[in-house]
Amino acid sequence: MADASGQADIRGIDVDRLAKGFGEVEDNIIKVCEVTTTNAREIRWFQKTAGFLDSADTTGITATHIGNTSFGSLPVVVEQSWTRQTSYVRKYFVESPWISDEDIKDSDVNILATNVRDLVRGVKRQKSVRIYAVLSADASNTNATSAAWNTASYTGVNIIEDIMEGKMNIYDDGYNPEGAWLLLSSLDHKSLITWLIDGKGSSIPSFASARVADGAVMEILGLKVMVDTIVTADEAMIVIPQRAITWRSFGDITSEIIRDPLIGQKIRVAEWGEAIMTDPAAANKITNTQA
Repeated sequence: MADASGQADIRGIDVDRLAKGFGEVEDNIIKVCEVTTTNAREIRWFQKTAGFLDSADTTGITATHIGNTSFGSLPVVVEQSWTRQTSYVRKYFVESPWISDEDIKDSDVNILATNVRDLVRGVKRQKSVRIYAVLSADASNTNATSAAWNTASYTGVNIIEDIMEGKMNIYDDGYNPEGAWLLLSSLDHKSLITWLIDGKGSSIPSFASARVADGAVMEILGLKVMVDTIVTADEAMIVIPQRAITWRSFGDITSEIIRDPLIGQKIRVAEWGEAIMTDPAAANKITNTQA
């Protein structure tokens, strides 16, 4: 009876706790998002047109108008504009095959824990893929590299200049990229480290060996580096966290157990939400990173 009670606990609330715990392990790209909730599947939101208002945004505004207005005259009228957008919640939904009662008894907790872990990872992975897809598609700033970062012998490669140009684009649109995330694929991460050490070596004295002791760049040029295979090949992204993109959650990750008495059970995992690019100018895509 003790085993049966233990298994009942595992199949109940403990499974839900496992789901939430495993979900926090590899869900890294959510760190760049502002996370809010929505109580409707149809999301209406507003996207700001510009950071700074100038002649491109309002007819007649020039440098001679603002800061050089004649005494007694009326001020120049300045108005920001917004575009109403509509997005729809997506459902990320998976389940395990039927797990027989005999398999559960033979394998004890491992078969349940393994299924929960992998199902949650699958849901979280697809959620992260969606977040990056929106970032890549909707970022309004783009610059191409001077040469692909994995070019042989580093001919023409200047990764520092490429990253700084991306930061410059964000600055020019009125956002501060200091402390932003630099999202890299594993290949571009390799190219960055190799170029800094083999290509530039001691010419970058501030790049201490301790920074690459664990095989990952923690920070470079004021940017925090995130390495993930969801990053599209041949591009990198600079993203201001909690500003450029928002994850609108319609429901947190949830697991349920479906039981067929004396036969077995299956595990279902679901999460609901959508990624919304509220400030596309707060991100910059760097293209042509791979030869």
